[in-house]
Amino acid sequence: MAEHHRNRIRLLDQATVNQIAAGEVVERPASVVKELVENSIDAGATRIIVQLESGREGITSARVTDNGCGMGAEDARFAFTPHATSKIARIGDLDRCRTLGFRGEALASIAAVSHVTLVTMERDGGQSATEVIIRGGDLEKVAETGAPTGTTITVSDLFFNTPARKKFQKSVGSEVAAITRTMEAFAITNPGIAFLFINNGNERVSTEGSGDLFDTIVALYGSGVADELIPVSIAEGPLSLGGYVSKPSLSRPNIYQVFVGINNRQVYARAVVDAVRAGYGTLLPDNRYPVAFLSLMLDPAYLDVNVHPAKRIVHISRERDICAMVTGAVSRALKGADLVPRVPGGFHTLQKSDPTGNVSRGYDHQVRPGPGVAEAGHGSFLLSDRRLRQSELSGGTAGSDDGVPEFIYLGQYNGAYILAQAPVGDLLLVDQHAAHERVLYEQVTASRDLGQEAQELLIPTILTLSPAESGVLREYLPHLQEKGFSLEEFGKDTYAVRMVPVILGKPGDGEMVRDIVGDLISLPRKHGTDSGEQLARTIACHGAVKAGTVLTSGQCQRLLNQLSRTNEPWTCPHGRPVMVSFTRDRLDLLFGRK
Repeated sequence: MAEHHRNRIRLLDQATVNQIAAGEVVERPASVVKELVENSIDAGATRIIVQLESGREGITSARVTDNGCGMGAEDARFAFTPHATSKIARIGDLDRCRTLGFRGEALASIAAVSHVTLVTMERDGGQSATEVIIRGGDLEKVAETGAPTGTTITVSDLFFNTPARKKFQKSVGSEVAAITRTMEAFAITNPGIAFLFINNGNERVSTEGSGDLFDTIVALYGSGVADELIPVSIAEGPLSLGGYVSKPSLSRPNIYQVFVGINNRQVYARAVVDAVRAGYGTLLPDNRYPVAFLSLMLDPAYLDVNVHPAKRIVHISRERDICAMVTGAVSRALKGADLVPRVPGGFHTLQKSDPTGNVSRGYDHQVRPGPGVAEAGHGSFLLSDRRLRQSELSGGTAGSDDGVPEFIYLGQYNGAYILAQAPVGDLLLVDQHAAHERVLYEQVTASRDLGQEAQELLIPTILTLSPAESGVLREYLPHLQEKGFSLEEFGKDTYAVRMVPVILGKPGDGEMVRDIVGDLISLPRKHGTDSGEQLARTIACHGAVKAGTVLTSGQCQRLLNQLSRTNEPWTCPHGRPVMVSFTRDRLDLLFGRK
């Protein structure tokens, strides 16, 4: 009974409530920057400056300065009270909300777990500005000061009173990259606002705020990306869509450069992203995504923004119909455009048929085999053969090397799975991509001891990266060099790729570096996985033969031989199974023999 009384329900104190709320809204430094910049946009700012200071231990401070409407002394003090907001007055306002913020949670949550200094001057509000200082949610100072119109908020010592959350923050490079990507998204969704993002005195993002989305894209990603874009525009019923999508010749290995703003709000809407991808149909391989910069405007009545504490996810009414409109708009834009890829010098890459009758479009298009007998085309045969020979020559795997195969090849199914027989007689179904990933991964991780063979490119590949990509590349640069890449800075966010690892089996393909960086940006890093380990897994994935690649019997046997000499042939570097087995007894049972 006494134990029961000790566990009875009680009200939490306000400090604990505020820290719990902060845990929902403020996940990392990028969350702080996002919330503060959204407040600046809601304040009508036309210029927003974000200044970041970081050191070995992490982000030390973030400052956001805007030229918005500012606040008076009373509002400045009241702004840090939980659920105090100027955006809505009653529940019905949520159905008409056009501002990015509305709950009044952000400032209170940030102040609860950091040191905050606010300096604000109300437009036409008199001669003096207001300074407010809060430490861990406690108001320490309110005073008059001098400042131009607008607001500056400085946040330092984030999570100083919540050490558990501070402990699990990611590396400085990852945090800076996340903030850079957040700033890119703000610039794309708000081309009429000038943004400047500075990290430790170095300019990372700078846009003019001309109101022209194309100008913003050029400022962020360069003319190389901008020249490959096609305009998209539609106005139909409750929806209007505008912006740009890339030609199929410009693609990424994942969705990290598909920017879709909804009512000028940066959110995660996977259904809409998938709708954009669906507009390409068969113009892109299954494992590639376009680059897209789109603004989707909906009547607020069709949008529920109050479904996620950090406002990252929204619910869309009539989602299926709206996504169908998006797919149709992208498809029509592509059909009306010249999609022939350009090579240096402005020549067209002409279409030609390979021996299988498949059309080569001048870019790496992986053709999935259909029903019936499929044969390896000449181009795919050479690429697969090169990859498999390189992984055979590179060494770095353990086990027997006497030429006697541990697995006996039986056949290939659908260009994705190899049927084989194990020494004990079991039937094996082997995922060819996962198998080659395991082989390459063990060779890449052994490269530090064995020496990673690299090949020099005849002509260096010049990569112009986005600010976020460039930030990630800087973090991984020492590990890339260790694995056989040679890169040199060639200007702001531009790098010359001079050497690549032979193990990748794609001579002259410096663009693979961009794909690797793209994966490093978008794929979550497992807790305890360091940068070198993450990179090794990513390199192995990009160098491996793909699912959907038709292999010859000799190539399949070669891959099985390589797999048999690995230390851990059972899973790929990401933990997926490489093979499944069927015993004779199990097969007899399936066919009713037992």
